[in-house]
Amino acid sequence: MILEAIMAAIFGLLLGSIPFGLLLTRAAGLGDIRQIGSGNIGATNVLRTGNKALAAATLLLDGLKGLVAVWAAGALLGPGPDVVAGVAAVVGHCFPPWLGFRGGKGVATALGVFLALAWPVFVIAIAVWLAVAKIWKISSLGALSAMGASVIASVVVTPGPVGIGILVIAAFVAMRHQANIERLVKGTEPRIGEGK
Repeated sequence: MILEAIMAAIFGLLLGSIPFGLLLTRAAGLGDIRQIGSGNIGATNVLRTGNKALAAATLLLDGLKGLVAVWAAGALLGPGPDVVAGVAAVVGHCFPPWLGFRGGKGVATALGVFLALAWPVFVIAIAVWLAVAKIWKISSLGALSAMGASVIASVVVTPGPVGIGILVIAAFVAMRHQANIERLVKGTEPRIGEGK
């Protein structure tokens, strides 16, 4: 079981570390996304380039990283390692070794993991994220609200190892938003469509 967990972690880290936001913006001739806005490689920062289609593609591909990591590990190694692979994919997205361990904040990848592990949790998280983002026009607030909702939902929907995995991922993503939380408290967090 330990060997399977290690294999799942390595697979998840490698898959999660693919920087789709950076690759897509470079391919589109928009330069290095790390030199724009917040400097993150995720969809929210890609949106700051003004290219909504590219931001949507980044969101989808980053989500697929988490989804595929869980499904593949589950198919090849069984339950347990699939949760490990999901957590590792989020960590890999946030700390890609090829980019000096400076990646995104893991929201889309986390949602992909939630979809693969427990789709009702995913549905609730997405609904909360979209509702909060639409009302307050602040992406980070929507993301943080979605992570909180996912933890609450997982307690009801999927207690046990999967629920623990979701809790770990949500806590990790929230920690990655520390600067955003500080700006939210100060009232200086940029709204969707604005620069940093």
